[in-house]
Amino acid sequence: MSIDLSQYKVGIILSLEDCGKCKSGGKALRACKIRVGGTDNDNYDGDSDIVSVVTSAPNVREFSRVVVAMPGSSVLADNGEMMEVKKATVGGVISEGMLCDSIMLGWTGGAKGVAVNLPDSIEVGSVPPSSKPRPNGGGETESAPIPENLPGLFEKKLTKEEKKKLAAERKAKRKAAKEAKAKE
Repeated sequence: MSIDLSQYKVGIILSLEDCGKCKSGGKALRACKIRVGGTDNDNYDGDSDIVSVVTSAPNVREFSRVVVAMPGSSVLADNGEMMEVKKATVGGVISEGMLCDSIMLGWTGGAKGVAVNLPDSIEVGSVPPSSKPRPNGGGETESAPIPENLPGLFEKKLTKEEKKKLAAERKAKRKAAKEAKAKE
């Protein structure tokens, strides 16, 4: 089945807001304000190129470039059939589209429910690429610096062995410092 990528737009997330206690299938929802057009476009007219999209994707953050399926477009549903995207109220917030994962775009690689993040070299408002961009894959421009106060996408949890090793290292440092202080 061929997916018509011309129905989708590349957007940049301008802001994120938790939707309170709203949940979808046990996942917390967040409302994203996304610019799906830019000042480079001839038809740019300010706020009309900003849409609100409610998502449960765990990897969205401000200033990421994502793929948005706009109302009227179709996405590949879980059952393998095409489903029309409609403007809807989700968790009390109006959602004017849907963030796409790799599977919805027909790309190889990527996980279901994880929003596609594109490199900064792909223009806001453009049609997404036909295949998943690879890191440092030919012609990518240097990306803009990410503000330091943004949290990481994933926080690694330490294994029991790693925790024990760190505790032993800290204990050894404290003991060495105590012995050094006693010799003074």
